[in-house]
Amino acid sequence: MHESQAPDPGTSDHQRQVESLRGAAGEEVAAGSADDGGVGYRGVTACHAVGISYRQLDYWARTGLVVPSVRDASGSGTQRLYSFRDLVVLKVVKRLLDAGVSLQNIRRAIETLRSRGVGDLAGITLISDGTTVYECRSPEEVVDLLQGGQGVFGIAIGGAFKEIEGSLSHLPAEPAGASPAGEPAAVPVAGVDPQDELAARRARRRAG
Repeated sequence: MHESQAPDPGTSDHQRQVESLRGAAGEEVAAGSADDGGVGYRGVTACHAVGISYRQLDYWARTGLVVPSVRDASGSGTQRLYSFRDLVVLKVVKRLLDAGVSLQNIRRAIETLRSRGVGDLAGITLISDGTTVYECRSPEEVVDLLQGGQGVFGIAIGGAFKEIEGSLSHLPAEPAGASPAGEPAAVPVAGVDPQDELAARRARRRAG
């Protein structure tokens, strides 16, 4: 793993920031270590791992800012399930908000991140001047932006990966294919569509 060299004692705060972010952008995160592995994380777990309130999580899901990719809520009794990648994006949203970036600009940045794979995300550093969010894919791009005076702070997504991994080490996960709470697993039966059968059960419960 690449480690940035210690800055010279006479180095300015701005130069220290450049060196710190350059080192963070140069770190390698194995995509396999951030693989979801076929598991999902419930809303409460996501909140603990990311450091946000459930109200924030719910609002971001309902407004389409960060929608759980494993399973969204689909009525009473169902639980959202977030992937590891979703949690990383949530962490990025939180940091941008903490830095004063508007939700409108955050939404634009997140829309770009959604098109990236896990391996691509690990190599991205986001730089912002508090208004615009820039995507950097190499240490050199980070340095160019900061030295050009366009950056005030940066978020190395590879660092967010590690933080989320550490938080999840003592938090529960569940198989991505698990049935929603209160629903039995759908088992195919000859001539019967499992989804139709589940819909019929729900209808009978409502009628009863």
